[in-house]
Amino acid sequence: MTCPRAFCGRRCCGAAAIAKVGRLEQNNGLLQIVGLLPELQVKEKPKQNPSHETTIMIPDIQAYLDRIGCQGPLAPTAETLCALQVAHLQTVPFENLSIHAGQPIVLDTDSLFEKVVVQRRGGFCYELNGLFAGLLRALGFTVGMLSAEVARADGSFSPEYDHMALLVTLADRWLADVGFGDSFREPLRLDERGEQDQGDRTYRIEEDAPFFIVLQRQGADGPWERQYRFTLQPHEFPDYAARCLFHQTSPESHFTQKRVCSLATPDGRVTLSDLRLITTRAGVRQERMLENEEEYAATLNDLFGVVV
Repeated sequence: MTCPRAFCGRRCCGAAAIAKVGRLEQNNGLLQIVGLLPELQVKEKPKQNPSHETTIMIPDIQAYLDRIGCQGPLAPTAETLCALQVAHLQTVPFENLSIHAGQPIVLDTDSLFEKVVVQRRGGFCYELNGLFAGLLRALGFTVGMLSAEVARADGSFSPEYDHMALLVTLADRWLADVGFGDSFREPLRLDERGEQDQGDRTYRIEEDAPFFIVLQRQGADGPWERQYRFTLQPHEFPDYAARCLFHQTSPESHFTQKRVCSLATPDGRVTLSDLRLITTRAGVRQERMLENEEEYAATLNDLFGVVV
């Protein structure tokens, strides 16, 4: 699938576009989309299907769309999903700076909205995919939060709930992910067993029941490398709480060992790894060391729009 990048810009199309999939109503000071799928309107959580939040309470949907610089059709289609993921990856950084600043990470929609949209911060997988799931559901998509285990160099996988990915069910099933750093830019077709090309990288999904495994290859002749594996069991925020706490506090977590802030660009990626600035453009990688914390803070602001 070719991603309709023309949908992504610096200004949101606003309420007119939202009206294509529903209408906005005020509820206790919060904007809420109504008129969407019936399962999004129930009052109590259906215990048999934890893949849905029952009431969509993204505090300000237009503000979220403005945050990721996305305009264009918002109907729940594969094209919209692709446009939203690409826009998200190029505007909201993958970062663990809250951990090093002593700021607790709270996994609920209001807290994540405040951090990512209002404070214009980034986050790691639970935060970014968790909030993105809320936006997609508000726009009428059927979304499940998945537990993923990250591949290790020795061939093993990390524990369950180590990563959150998203299952989006349309006419086809899609794997969406805005929280795995330097990985697939466009959603992957879950049930496609052939190669899925994205620029100079190729992806493949293998099935090894009960798991699905994402593999990535760099260039035409590069080796296939496993990224992560997951099952299709849907989960909710509390299921990730213990692993999220581990990543915030354990010296064994790679998130506690150094500061990282990374953002996709149209032709590459820019990353701050502690004081090391890494820039990749059109396949050309450059690195330089920043002088001090003052330059680090200025670079965070200039390149990522982040102030901690």
